[in-house]
Amino acid sequence: MDSHAQTVLVVDDDPSIRLLCRLNLELEGWSVREAGGLPQAREQLADGAVDVVVLDVHVGSGNGLEFLQELRRDRPGVKVAMLTGSDRLEGVDSDAVIPKPFRIEQLTTTVARLAPRAARTAG
Repeated sequence: MDSHAQTVLVVDDDPSIRLLCRLNLELEGWSVREAGGLPQAREQLADGAVDVVVLDVHVGSGNGLEFLQELRRDRPGVKVAMLTGSDRLEGVDSDAVIPKPFRIEQLTTTVARLAPRAARTAG
């Protein structure tokens, strides 16, 4: 894989949502990592650069909104799109909100908007 490919971390406790996101983002040329909970998300972030985090508001027993604040404090350059089944997220410091259920195009265009690439790295 090209070392300049941008990386998306998908954090959701639902394996089917993670799979859906991974497959479709990889088709668009993104390098994708997955985490089923916040401890795994922290491990993934420690293991390498991540450009965009797609983060569920409710991650198992974890709180995605608290994790968002942790990301803002510790990794201010990382863009974050919140996944939510809620109609509204007021006062949330995310870069984007993707409502569940979502269309694949919502996911892929949101990620592309948050981390635009000069050229596609997939070939």
